[in-house]
Amino acid sequence: MADNHSGHIFQAPTSSHPITAARGFAQSFGLHPATALLTVIVDSMLFTGEIATLGMSMLFSLAVSVAVGFLAYRAQQKWYGDDPESAAIKAGILGLLTAIPTALPSFIYLPMGVIGLFRRNKN
Repeated sequence: MADNHSGHIFQAPTSSHPITAARGFAQSFGLHPATALLTVIVDSMLFTGEIATLGMSMLFSLAVSVAVGFLAYRAQQKWYGDDPESAAIKAGILGLLTAIPTALPSFIYLPMGVIGLFRRNKN
């Protein structure tokens, strides 16, 4: 509402488009460092287990990957301030990369954790 200097109050026009806050590079692509560290550690442990069991622990690895995705979702929302959609996308990516039976994906999410270290905290 606004005053037009004549004493009358009028309603400002509304838009059907939601207003979204501008997001920086770190907020869009970063991970909380604890989330990235957890993912690296769990992925390394799962990969070692898959090598030792010759792939027989694949179902266990899939279940743990779902748990990593859920933890990443909650951590990104609570600790990093991501909205639910961004947190879900990042968690899905981490869960998928953790499920792949190789240690190579850590080269993807480790830099995201480093980006998260340098994000400016607006609080």
